[in-house]
Amino acid sequence: MPRTRTPLVPGWFTTEGEEFRLLGTRCRVCGSVFFPREDSFCRSPDCASTELDEAPLSRRGRVWSYTDGRYRPPAPYVSDPDAEWQPYTLIAVELAAERMVVLGQGAPGVTLADLAVGMEVEAVPGVLSEDAEHIWTTWNWRPVTSGSEERS
Repeated sequence: MPRTRTPLVPGWFTTEGEEFRLLGTRCRVCGSVFFPREDSFCRSPDCASTELDEAPLSRRGRVWSYTDGRYRPPAPYVSDPDAEWQPYTLIAVELAAERMVVLGQGAPGVTLADLAVGMEVEAVPGVLSEDAEHIWTTWNWRPVTSGSEERS
């Protein structure tokens, strides 16, 4: 039986169309953008609006900070306790247009040596875990290689 690709958190990203995008929400009144998305009320302390629209976020941003996870996190993080632990890279990315920083894992193979504060990265589809029925999808950050098209 084929496994189903299932977003780990529904509504936080889309794979519709040609481009992978993180999805936030934008307040119709004050213009504030939120990620993770907010569907009930504007989180800006100066705004009481409940009028929010889905907002695709910039696909690219700049590394604000980064580190690596060298230990196996506790539950609910999913990992095979019998498998050797593999460190992973965590990257905080500044999205200038949205005026926010979004945290995510580096794409497979991205190490600390591949990163520098200020370098351009892009959101790409990722896989967090797999089981007998599902491939649990998420997002990763990957450095933009020179010569890539400029998109936001």
